[in-house]
Amino acid sequence: MMRHRIASWIPMVMMVVWASAPAQLSAQAATATLKVTGDVRTPLSIAADELKTMPRTHVQVKDQDGRTVTYEGVLVGELLKRAGATLGTDLRGSAVASYVIASASDGYQVVFSLAELDPAFTGSEIIVADTIDGKPLFAYQGPLRIVAPKDTREARSVRMLQQLEVVRLKK
Repeated sequence: MMRHRIASWIPMVMMVVWASAPAQLSAQAATATLKVTGDVRTPLSIAADELKTMPRTHVQVKDQDGRTVTYEGVLVGELLKRAGATLGTDLRGSAVASYVIASASDGYQVVFSLAELDPAFTGSEIIVADTIDGKPLFAYQGPLRIVAPKDTREARSVRMLQQLEVVRLKK
């Protein structure tokens, strides 16, 4: 009898959890902040809402099931430019020996060379994404993530992105 009562409540609980998920995702996205720190002129703390006002880029990648999905966000190079990282024609000499550590909320970190994040240097389209196929990122991905569309493996597509730190090896 007790087992039947519990079983009858499970569908209702699941519906409440499922119905509240979009609100949780949008609240999570609204409070998300990305920090750009390190060897930059102006360290930044960028709210997810601010990203929506910046120039947007779309990139397509294959997901784990082989489907083509479209991510939308802001070029990492644009964010670094706003923070005053050395980019464009100034990215030469010892500045080329710089890298960016992308860090996630769970402690996961990856490294990109500064040059590969500068569209003027490589033409790359590595973005900080906040949507997938026109919708907010799934909870396990976001609210922010890096998408590197030309990487053949997703190891550098940092989920739950929190910080970009610019490091220069030689000053």
